[in-house]
Formats: sequence, C-alpha cells, structure tokens
Amino acid sequence: MEITLDKHSANQASIKIKLTEADYQPKVDAKLKDYARKANIRGFRPGKAPISMVKNMYGTSVLVEEINGILGDSLNKYLKEQTFRVLGDPLPVENVEEKIDWKNQKDFDFEYKIGFIENFELPLDKKIKATKYAIKVDDKLVNETIENLKSQYGNSTNPETSEEGDNVYGDLKAAEGDFTKTLSLPLSKLSKKLAKKFIGLGKDAVVEFDAKDVKKGEWDEAFDFSEDEMQFANGAFTFTIKNINRTEEAKMDQEFFDKIFGPDQVKSEEEFVAKVKDTLQSNYDKESKVFTEEELKKVLVEKASLDLPEDFLKEWLLKANEGKVTQEDVDKEFPIYARQLIWSLVSNELARANEIKAEHEDVIAKTKEMIREQFAASGLGSQMEDSMDMFVDNYLKGEEGQNYMNMLTSVQNDKVLSFVQEKIDMKEKEISIDQFKELLEK
Repeated sequence: MEITLDKHSANQASIKIKLTEADYQPKVDAKLKDYARKANIRGFRPGKAPISMVKNMYGTSVLVEEINGILGDSLNKYLKEQTFRVLGDPLPVENVEEKIDWKNQKDFDFEYKIGFIENFELPLDKKIKATKYAIKVDDKLVNETIENLKSQYGNSTNPETSEEGDNVYGDLKAAEGDFTKTLSLPLSKLSKKLAKKFIGLGKDAVVEFDAKDVKKGEWDEAFDFSEDEMQFANGAFTFTIKNINRTEEAKMDQEFFDKIFGPDQVKSEEEFVAKVKDTLQSNYDKESKVFTEEELKKVLVEKASLDLPEDFLKEWLLKANEGKVTQEDVDKEFPIYARQLIWSLVSNELARANEIKAEHEDVIAKTKEMIREQFAASGLGSQMEDSMDMFVDNYLKGEEGQNYMNMLTSVQNDKVLSFVQEKIDMKEKEISIDQFKELLEK
C-alpha cells in the first residue's frame, strides 16, 4: 500500500492511496472461505459448495467490502499521524470509483480531498485585553418594572367610554377593497395624535383614519399586521369599536406582593421594591455574564487568526447533509457555522494546553442547574427536587446521548472561559440598560 499527501494550499490537500493485490487478497480469500463454510446453496449440502461457485456469486461484493474497510482504516490511521487537524471528513474525488473494473483490476488507486488547519498555540497573558461588562439596575428600571407589574396583575374592566391607555376591541376595515381584520388595539402603542381619535368613544362608535396617520412600527406592534397583511397598509380605514378593555393598576398591598413573590416573601412596600431590584439585578448579572463571554470568544478567535478551508467545508456540509440542505442554505448559514467551528477549535486547544477537563460530575451539576431554572420559570419549583435525578438522567440520555455530549462541551467552554479571564487583562465596565441594548444592536 502506498499513501501520498499533496497539499494544494495552506488548508486543503489531497490524499492518494494505491492498493495492490497483496494488500487486500488475503482478506478477500479468508472471507470467501468463511462464506463457503456457511453458504446454503441449492443443490449442495450446507458448506459443501465449490469455492469457485462461491467466488463467482460473492467475489465482487466481498472485494468491494474488504477494500472499503482497508481504505477507511488506513486513511484514519494516516490522518491521526499527521501534525495538522483535519476538519470535517475526507471526501472521495468524484468519478474515481465509477471507472473501476472490479472484476478484472488488480491494482486500485483512490483519491480523497481533505480540509485542515495546522496545529496552533494561543498563549494567555496580560497582553490580551477584554472587557467584563456589569449592567447596573437603576431606579428608573425598577419603577418601570413595578408599573408594568401593577398593570399586569391589575383588575380588568369594560367601561362604557374609552380613555387613554385602554384597549379597544373591534373591526378594522379598509375603505377600498375587501380587507377586514378583528383585533384588540392597545391605544398606548399608538402615537398621541392617532390615539386621540379613539378616546372618549363608546361601543359601536366608528373611527376614521388614514394609513399615513400610522407611524412606522405601529402596524405590527399595535395593529398586529403580519408581513402578508402589510400590503393592505395604505389608504383610508375605519375601526368599529365593539368593546373597551381597561386594566386598573393593582394596589401595593400584601395580596399583590404575594402574587409576585409568593406568600409572605415580602411584607412591606420597601421590601417589595428591594426584592424587585435584587431580582432584576440577578437576571441582568446573568445577561452580563453571557454577553461578556460572547465578546471574549470574539477576542480569542481573532487572536487565534485561523484560516478555514471554506470551499472544502461547504462541499462537505452539502454532502454530509445530502437531501436536507441546498447550496443556498449552506452559503447562507456558513458564517455562523464557521464562527462556531473556530471557537470549538480554540476552546479545545486551550483546554488541551492548560489541562482543563470537563468531568462527569460537572455535567450532572450543570444539567441540574438548567432543569431547576426551567422548573422555576414554569412555577413548579422545589416540589420537583425529589425527582431531579430522574429528570437529569432522562435528559442526558436524550437524542441518543447527544445531549450529554453537548452538555460536556458546554462545561468545557465554561471552564475555559473562566480560566482565560484569570490569565488575561479583563477590565470591568459598568453600563446602563440602555447602553447594553445599544451594544446588542451593533
């Protein structure tokens, strides 16, 4: 057997494998003899058919099977011995196997395309700079949150006459054409000028307005127009009021406190305000952490400066998902895939170089944390704790064990990012909620 490597560029190459009869024939002969011992062929007692007949019947399929096995084993072994890191899987060069004469050929030549990156190092020191973001919850956000909670948990009424901030339920109709839509229209989401047309009216009142009176964003936010419905957002409209819905703000009393945080968790308005602020800060601390880590990944990926074999990877993704994705899909999603792949390479290299390992116990702990958060969000909470081990086991066995591997990767990433932050220059920066939103939009 002869294996040769031909590098076409810094990240793509071809591998040629030449097989002679001596490489495969002993295995083929052994397999055919085994077939002969077990074959049940009409006209012969079991195991007594002539080897020539067995060879004629099964020889080609056994030859193909054995050669494919030799190719797979040899290629994997050869690639493991290289200093570079193979990306994706080797791709057979098209049309090579189609030209093979399996019945008469003795020597065989095969060729594969591979994509790779050379081994790299990423030393960690204070020359690498990144930012640790801390979102500060201010009184403005606390007050806005409390006002929203008071509205959300307030009492609903159906007054006779509409006022500012009400929801008016009714039928929207275009003056020209057949377009109609029944909806609940929140006046708080309209401009003051347009909302004024709906105030001071009762049931069966008809409001007339023009599409030009509706500001950008109000069609979807207030009138709940879909993309398909946007084609009708022009010309004159009428809105016939069928009902008026008003929410009276909840009072800051014990009943309200208990609805938000549970029975007797807070017992005064001061405690309630403090609890809301602590809860908001805890939630934004988690968002700060996630954002900081995503920005840190960008810094590390840029520092590693890896050049991926883009053409090869696109071809491999298309063939690996044959029938499930198109070339257009691959081209569109490739930037996301490339970022994830580079981060995976960087994370694995940092874990290898610094002996960072994700242990089974870490996977269990992280899965429990995830499930607890899901239970808490659904209001189930601590009553599920007794069955936690069962939930964890079922989740980690899901998707044929892929959930476990995903969680293992997540644990490793957590450990790598934590380790990195200790080694590089991390400057803490306190930002407001508005500043955080601006960063997210960039």
